[in-house]
Amino acid sequence: MPKTGVASLPLHPGRAPRWLFTRMVALSKGIAEVLVYEYGTDEVLRRLSDPFWFQAFSCVLGYDWHSSGTTTVTCGALKEALNSLDLGITVCGGKGKTSRNTLAEIATSGEQYHLSSAMVKRLQYCSRMAAKVDNTAIQDGHTLYHHVFLLSADKKWAVIQQGMNNDTGYARRYHWLSEDVTSFICEPHNAIVGDDRQEYVLDMTAKYSRSTQQVSVDLVNDHPSHLQQDWARLTRHAAQHTLDEWMSPSLYNQVYSHLAMPRTINWQKMKAIYDVHPRNYEELLALKGVGPNTVRALALISDLIYNETPSWEDPVRFSFTVGGKDGVPYPVNRKAIDEATEMIRQSVEQAKIGEKEKISALQRLKEYLPR
Repeated sequence: MPKTGVASLPLHPGRAPRWLFTRMVALSKGIAEVLVYEYGTDEVLRRLSDPFWFQAFSCVLGYDWHSSGTTTVTCGALKEALNSLDLGITVCGGKGKTSRNTLAEIATSGEQYHLSSAMVKRLQYCSRMAAKVDNTAIQDGHTLYHHVFLLSADKKWAVIQQGMNNDTGYARRYHWLSEDVTSFICEPHNAIVGDDRQEYVLDMTAKYSRSTQQVSVDLVNDHPSHLQQDWARLTRHAAQHTLDEWMSPSLYNQVYSHLAMPRTINWQKMKAIYDVHPRNYEELLALKGVGPNTVRALALISDLIYNETPSWEDPVRFSFTVGGKDGVPYPVNRKAIDEATEMIRQSVEQAKIGEKEKISALQRLKEYLPR
């Protein structure tokens, strides 16, 4: 994954006032028009998938620099702006119930761009898989509630989606870019932004999890009765004190809290998966009804019984708004920030908006920059 990062995105109550949102839409239009004219639609998608650029863009629009609304309101303003222009980019989906309209809106955009029905179905699949990966294959305690799919007339796409941890009240933002996605099940993200690193996160998209992926596919393609026997060995109350006999040597003497088994398994669903016989892990993950419990159960059986350990490392890597100035745990990417800032500054300068709006936007951008 080219870029990962950490930013505090606390849940703030309320909504953006209409007077502010209206100005955010107007400024978004001006910046979008300049970017498409100067750099083309592909570069716009690249910029929005860059967490530094997206954060700076949100600040220029005038929204809160670090709340979870940074994602939802900025994307909402961008959707209203881009979909009212003829720039070759449309925004599908959004927050909450609006996200359920994503597939239908992709179909509408496909008609607008004269895309074949096969291409529309492929784009809808990409939208579903991006959501499935971040809700199921990566189990970091954040449930998706916002999904935006940006589609260009050139069949390129980007995804900006966000999940909320109801226990902490903090969000994580996930950035995807089609030109960087070579596989949905092997480190497909352009960036993941969250509040902090967690000690144990099941990441079935990590390269380290490839063997576990294969064992998971083998398990569901075997008769479900054999899988039930493995499940019984791990969940039988009398055997709880003997888990060590299935543990790989590398996990001896470690805390096993991250090995918590799901409470239930849908064995009828397992039989249905067996009847389909998925050929690989992507096909397994894409199946309707394969959720976090199924993925986790298969991963833990692969680990504890067959010694194929998945990645338990949180894919969030370094901080760019909290602690990064001290180089802990990683230095701020100054070059990326400078490039993002300069491009937005130029876009604001050339945007078709009033001088007062330009001055205010550039002032907000200045305040965003690290001292």
